[in-house]
Amino acid sequence: MKPRFLSSLAFLFLFLFLFIFSLGQALNPKCDALDHSSTLQVFHVFSPCSPFKPSKPLSWEESVLQMLAKDQERLQFLSSLVARKSVVPIASGRQIIQSPTYIVRAKIGTPAQTLLMAMDTSNDVAWIPCTGCVGCSSTVFNSAKSTTFKSVGCQAPQCKQVPNPTCGGGACAFNLTYGSSSVAANLSQDTITLATDAVPGYTLGCIQKATGSSVPPQGLLGLGRGPLSLLSQTQNLYQSTFSYCLPSFKSLNFSGSLRLGPIGQPKRIKYTPLLKNPRRSSLYYVNLVAIRVGRRVVDIPPSALQFNPTTGAGTIIDSGTVFTRLVTPAYTAVRDEFRRRVGRNLTVTSLGGFDTCYSVPIVAPTITFMFSGMNVTLPQDNLLIHSTAGSITCLAMAAAPDNVNSVLNVIANMQQQNHRILFDVPNSRLGVAREPCS
Repeated sequence: MKPRFLSSLAFLFLFLFLFIFSLGQALNPKCDALDHSSTLQVFHVFSPCSPFKPSKPLSWEESVLQMLAKDQERLQFLSSLVARKSVVPIASGRQIIQSPTYIVRAKIGTPAQTLLMAMDTSNDVAWIPCTGCVGCSSTVFNSAKSTTFKSVGCQAPQCKQVPNPTCGGGACAFNLTYGSSSVAANLSQDTITLATDAVPGYTLGCIQKATGSSVPPQGLLGLGRGPLSLLSQTQNLYQSTFSYCLPSFKSLNFSGSLRLGPIGQPKRIKYTPLLKNPRRSSLYYVNLVAIRVGRRVVDIPPSALQFNPTTGAGTIIDSGTVFTRLVTPAYTAVRDEFRRRVGRNLTVTSLGGFDTCYSVPIVAPTITFMFSGMNVTLPQDNLLIHSTAGSITCLAMAAAPDNVNSVLNVIANMQQQNHRILFDVPNSRLGVAREPCS
């Protein structure tokens, strides 16, 4: 009887374990976590919580190459913003992941319809796919079901604040380019609810047609500094202040956050001034004065880092670019010192746009971005990407691509992960504090 009893007991434990495991997989509390107060959950498009992750698993190399291809388009887009001209690069035949890479929940209309919108610090106007849209995803906003939805007329001041406005039948429409995509939208207004905050009469684009592969499937929330951005439209509510903490690509949790308004922002945080560029007032420029690799400040020509409002040169903080890109003289100086400290005798290989990869374990030096008034030292998690098997390790930053005539240094989201990035626009400053959120 005793062996049979033990066998039955083991079977019962096995059944309970499998039941609890399957229940945990089906009902992931992190994915179902509610936004609260003025704080929204943030997660990566590759997160298990995301409906946008690839339909079939990608190898590590495929994932890296896709993110690099997306970054190429992103950098062309940012360069076109600085140059104030429209550029629609020709996309390759390869499927490219949607841009940007971090999304939040927003509720639009009355009654509310939930969309997962990409957050983008380098854009202003919000836009969402609407019923009847050609080229949009299957999840769209049905404006006919919202009692608070209305079109914006041609004479409204907002119609002069969108790119390439047109007028037809008294309603305002606009066109824009985004990465490798083009978007045609009607300018509209409706209630948008972020966490528990309802903002009535929020001006946004209702997409009617989209081409290309860069358009975020369920819309975009613009966090720039322009007149139609979230900051401008909610100035009384959030005082043009927000912060975010971005989880790692590897995070299985719904653990990042977007915190709106001055309440609840960190008190112990280092600041650097935000710079104003009249050529492109939306972008968040900062003064990067030097870069240190290990204990050595590398030799970078001052012109490679200098802020120049006329040409648009300088350094921006961007949530939509994945890997930090430096203008060639700056990157070359950083890369060469990094290689020297890792070891001159080690063989260096490349992967896509990364030219500093190793097939043996390495001990990497820290890299410190030295801004006016603050230094940000990045640990290895913000500097290196590793293959799944651990056989390849690459320095996760690169020079601006040859076919992008960019004068911008872009501090990208991988280098921001597990930091609280605070945008305090009224006081013209940007704060950074280490905060594990993966």
